[in-house]
Amino acid sequence: MHHTVVERELELRLILSPERSIPVPARLTYRSDDPYAVHVGFHINSEFPVHWTFARDLLVEGVFRTCGHGDVRVWPTKSEGRSVVLMALSSPDGDALLEAPVPQVSAWLERTLRVVPPGTEGRQLGIDEALDQLLAQ
Repeated sequence: MHHTVVERELELRLILSPERSIPVPARLTYRSDDPYAVHVGFHINSEFPVHWTFARDLLVEGVFRTCGHGDVRVWPTKSEGRSVVLMALSSPDGDALLEAPVPQVSAWLERTLRVVPPGTEGRQLGIDEALDQLLAQ
């Protein structure tokens, strides 16, 4: 079974206050063998990267409108005239508000959607093949 990985390095901004933000190098990762999820890894004052995993649908929708609740919320806005998407992440360890540039995020999401079109995620998991084999016996 061949799996595809779609990765993108980009710079996010960690929003510390309305006036202050710091650049954070990050990597977006999507794997066709985990088709419902997107993975974001970034370094914040630590030698070990922080990893977040959430639904791809959330990020796809979050580029256009506010969505999510609880641990991960995503919404689009403008920052200094640029289109950005904000991701509010909350965990027992703390909260972070990250800003990502929409053009780069959208381009990466489009690549993931070409690899696994929306609505076909279940097929990636081999559920259909498993059922076929089961029914063929």
